[in-house]
Amino acid sequence: MTGTARIRGGGAPGSSRIGFLASRIGSALTMLLGVCTLVFLLIHLVPGDPVEVMLGEGARPADQAALRHALGLDRPVWAQYLDYLARLSRLDLGQSLHAQRPVSDLLAERVGPTAILAVSSLSLAILLAIPLGVLAAQYRGRVVDRAAMTFSMLGAAVPNFWLGPLLILVFSLWLGWTPVSGREGALSLILPTVTLGTGMAAVLARMVRSSVLEVLGEDYVRTARAKGLGPAAVLWRHALRNAWLPVLTLIGLQFGALLGGAVITETVFSWPGLGSLLVEAIQTRDYPLVQGAVLLIALTYLAVNTTTDLLYAAMDPRIRAV
Repeated sequence: MTGTARIRGGGAPGSSRIGFLASRIGSALTMLLGVCTLVFLLIHLVPGDPVEVMLGEGARPADQAALRHALGLDRPVWAQYLDYLARLSRLDLGQSLHAQRPVSDLLAERVGPTAILAVSSLSLAILLAIPLGVLAAQYRGRVVDRAAMTFSMLGAAVPNFWLGPLLILVFSLWLGWTPVSGREGALSLILPTVTLGTGMAAVLARMVRSSVLEVLGEDYVRTARAKGLGPAAVLWRHALRNAWLPVLTLIGLQFGALLGGAVITETVFSWPGLGSLLVEAIQTRDYPLVQGAVLLIALTYLAVNTTTDLLYAAMDPRIRAV
């Protein structure tokens, strides 16, 4: 959760909630401005000339100068930055240098596939992680716990750029069950989802296990056991319900990162999402498209993170921003 939280003993609930919301929105806007500035400076300072990419290295200097002037790339960097901020204030992301189309249109075409991949991957991660984490906590130190944590370690250690090609080799080339790459129906979603979802499930399962173990030592859990509730009821109705806060935070962070674009996975599977679009824009030195894609990724991540903070505070009203 972004920022620092503490427990307040006084103050009106309404003003406290408004202050919490204002603090989160202010922090998000400040971070967004910082991201925009950093990306603008980096994309203009890295080696490479978009004019050479568009015309080729053999183009005449006069043609290069004319195109650079037409695109406004011959202006000082500070002037381009001020113009960029002015366009952002009008919600204008500019024109793609390579595709000669509005950046907003290109981003709109790629948001849907990324959202589908993010939701499916997160759903798979939750379906795997919660039972594994709860069972590992319930049978701490036993075979189930060791097996779940072994899966967690493997899932966190295996990189996507290795797991993705391995899945393609086995399930697409050897068995022929799924398409090799691209977005060709529901079957083409399986391998990217497994590649992303298993890694997330590994991290999430460890968090669930840790949170449940911490809650199992609380007084109210011992009271529930003393009243005669069975192990399953204590675990699912009391322990897991109260262990949700840190788990919810991690889910929000992971979902924000996924919506921002899983660059490696989308590139491996040629999935037409934001991640692959960002890679294409960087390769062609398409400044407006890179800036627009990173801005959307950052905005999505901040929006999900801020929403997670608000949900966190709603679940535990004692939490308020400093």
